Amino acid sequence: MTRYDKDRLETASEMAFRLIRKDIIAGKLAPGQKLRLEQLKDSYAVSVSTLRETLSRLASDNLVLAEGQRGFEVAPVSITELENLGDLRLLLESHAIGLSFNAGDLDWEARVVAAHHKLAAIERQLLRGDLARTVDWVRFDWEFHQALASACGSAVLMDALSSTFDRFLRYHLLAKSFRGKPVTDDHRHLLDLAMGRDVDGARAMLTQHVRSGIDHVIKSGLIA
Repeated sequence: MTRYDKDRLETASEMAFRLIRKDIIAGKLAPGQKLRLEQLKDSYAVSVSTLRETLSRLASDNLVLAEGQRGFEVAPVSITELENLGDLRLLLESHAIGLSFNAGDLDWEARVVAAHHKLAAIERQLLRGDLARTVDWVRFDWEFHQALASACGSAVLMDALSSTFDRFLRYHLLAKSFRGKPVTDDHRHLLDLAMGRDVDGARAMLTQHVRSGIDHVIKSGLIA
């Protein structure tokens, strides 16, 4: 295999990983769905061997179940896992924002303000009824929370938070769970607390924010 072929293979593998992960989180690949390699290779334009590698990576992220000789399926969902993911997210994000608020400089403040500006713009569209932007809202939601924690100084902590956040938001997308004005108010309050470097206030707000989101998903009745 030439160096060019190897680089192209690695690019295809990364692309397949990103797209399949996105489709699982967005619910396009449904919980419990069997992942047939012959079907997926056409949908994602990669080889069966690349798919096996990709699905094994997603299994390590707990988004796919590897069933030995029986193949792969999308990981199921449950209220118990949702609640556990909420607890883990709070543990990681609360620690990260404490470090970040104390270490953040003017560049950090600019990142937080810019991320909130994009998030607030999408939320105004959603409040007007444009629910087609829900997937964009999820991405900007993560960018805002990521910006809040981004000065924590730990790549390991940020990677763990990113993985947990993705799995947590999967439930919101499955439940079509945009909570309306209360969630936009939460984000504005978090912005103000970040600019004021109020760690305790932000942690309390974050706890309320995450718990309210969990309750909203459960009350939707779309997660068995």
